[in-house]
Amino acid sequence: MGGRRDYWVLMTARVVRAFGFGYSAVLVGIHLQARGLSAPQIGLVLSVGLAAASLTGLASAAATARIGRRMTLSLIGILMALCGLDLAFATSPWLLVLAGVTGMMGIASTDLGPFLAVEQAVLAQAADPSTRNRAFARYSLTGGLAGAAGGFAAALGTSLHRTELFFMVFAGLGVVTALLPVLLSPDVEGNREEPVFGNFRPLIGLSALFALDSLGNGLVVNAVIAYWLHVKFSVSPAVLGPSFAVMSLLGAFSFELSGRLADRIGLVNTMVFTHLPSNLLLMLIPFAPAFPVALGILLVRALVVQMDQPARQAYVVSIVKPSERSGALAITGAVRGVANGVGPVVTGAAIQAASLGIPFYIGGTLKTLYDIGLYFGFRRRMGDHEELRRPAAGATPGGPGTR
Repeated sequence: MGGRRDYWVLMTARVVRAFGFGYSAVLVGIHLQARGLSAPQIGLVLSVGLAAASLTGLASAAATARIGRRMTLSLIGILMALCGLDLAFATSPWLLVLAGVTGMMGIASTDLGPFLAVEQAVLAQAADPSTRNRAFARYSLTGGLAGAAGGFAAALGTSLHRTELFFMVFAGLGVVTALLPVLLSPDVEGNREEPVFGNFRPLIGLSALFALDSLGNGLVVNAVIAYWLHVKFSVSPAVLGPSFAVMSLLGAFSFELSGRLADRIGLVNTMVFTHLPSNLLLMLIPFAPAFPVALGILLVRALVVQMDQPARQAYVVSIVKPSERSGALAITGAVRGVANGVGPVVTGAAIQAASLGIPFYIGGTLKTLYDIGLYFGFRRRMGDHEELRRPAAGATPGGPGTR
């Protein structure tokens, strides 16, 4: 009973938060520009936001051992509210940097933040092992649909006054997010006697590869792409909002396919074989002579670019002990976030210098190297729930995937 209720509370919190992140990713760069920040300053704020989104995951995972998962999730909602108030009312560049420090600016859309380590550890516990791949896929699907709705709403953010109102609403969504964890059952707390940060030796190589991918991804996160399109083609939020909303919808529908594909070919293969085509498309974007062409490439890329997310999340929680899941997600998330945070600074400088293709070329190359490393380094290591199905699939029990 508690597991099913907990699942729906998690999904509701996911929807509320992702809606705010959906419009924030589109509007934040333009909002900061309207506040008078230069391209390098905008890059700095976005970089701080990306790095903090993951580093705060370490703090949230550690907090669960002291104050529990429900209280930790409530505090994260309060961080979202503070972030929204800062963006709505602050005018100083250094005060706006503080909005990024909360880790709840939503720059990378729905897949990064202090909530990730705690919330997905609860999800792995609430879902049956046999349906874990699809549970994570639907978690991503829910966030993608809500993010798309936020993207459509961003079309209304056509002035500084309106973007201020958007971020005031963002603060209100944070308050709702802070209240929802009260409805979770005590079952979500897990065993607080066991260490959250245990033996993570299996994650060392994986984390290094995640860092490589995130370094490339940080160059081209949604907030950066939206700002690049605005500078390159003079596209307004009225066009950018619906455009990114459609991308979110396409990505959301691909999540369900990701879960089913992972059941058939495995988590690592799903990550690699869906990620490589998106990298090639990424490197084509700077060659677009006009906005409609660039948008067309981005829409095709949206069909595959996020399919690796639920597979990656399900994989990480499946190669460590249950008590260590939040810690594992926090550590891999922190590594990804620090690498991610380098990107916008480079992109901001590149945009200012009119070297508009550099972030896309470097980003696509780094992400391709990640895919190659992931395939050859981890294709034989399975998650615990994959190992359970392995004999039924006709494979030999044990092997490299056995812990």
